[in-house]
Amino acid sequence: MNPTAPILVATDFSAPSRHAADRAARLAQETGAPLSLMHVTPGGTLHELRQWLGTGHAMEAALRDEARRQLQALADELVAHRGLGVRTVEAAGPVLESIDDEARRLGAGLLVVGARGAGFLRRLVLGTTSERLVRRASCPVLVVRQSAHERYRRALVAVDFSPWSAQALQVALRVAPEARLVLLSAYQVPFREKLDFAGVDAATIDHYRQQAQLQAVQGVHGLAAALGVRPGHYDAVVIEGEASQRIVEQEQEFDCDLVVLGKHGRSATEDLLLGSVTQHVLAEGSADVLVSTATAA
Repeated sequence: MNPTAPILVATDFSAPSRHAADRAARLAQETGAPLSLMHVTPGGTLHELRQWLGTGHAMEAALRDEARRQLQALADELVAHRGLGVRTVEAAGPVLESIDDEARRLGAGLLVVGARGAGFLRRLVLGTTSERLVRRASCPVLVVRQSAHERYRRALVAVDFSPWSAQALQVALRVAPEARLVLLSAYQVPFREKLDFAGVDAATIDHYRQQAQLQAVQGVHGLAAALGVRPGHYDAVVIEGEASQRIVEQEQEFDCDLVVLGKHGRSATEDLLLGSVTQHVLAEGSADVLVSTATAA
């Protein structure tokens, strides 16, 4: 992620998406990145309108005009509040495709959306549509849940030592350069259930547990050193358990305002972090969520 690459924020004018726009503007202000503010009138809405009123009805033009007016008003508010230029993009059609096409055309370094929306963004960041957006996104996706009153103070980065982990940490350093990092690795004893079933004694299982923990500790510090994160600038948290639960617990324990996840883990299930873990963190956590969508080069 290039810190000065354009930032694209999608809005449906709901309060949560306004938080997203303000966070995107703050990041643009801090990095000097160009900011684009986009609204998409869903193609399904226009299709229904045309079915009821016919093609070319004045109501369709009025709907687009009102969206354009609200978009410009929000852009003007960001300009006044943050003192930066804002480009507006008003479109109509398939929401996911329109946003992704614009992000790719821009060469966006970050796509920002709200965690809840009044219309299309509610479906956009929850459930299967969220997974589709992150899966196809050409840049990191930031899901904003909180007001952007200040810079990110503490960012939890979930690492599993796959290539996605290095990229997630790099993205965290660029989006939250002043935040103290919590590098979290949730480990589990390999084949624990099979060991229990086979009657392996507790001492042997505990030995495996200690080995898994040691490898995770070494991995966390090794990853931080490889990316130039100094020891005093992060907390290494290595804890046994299932990743999604531990992420939410430690987010709350450390009072993090940002959680950073890799798009994929090293699991044979390709969508480990994209699917169940991301869904759990969005549903149960309270921090903003940044999903990295690329492996380290």
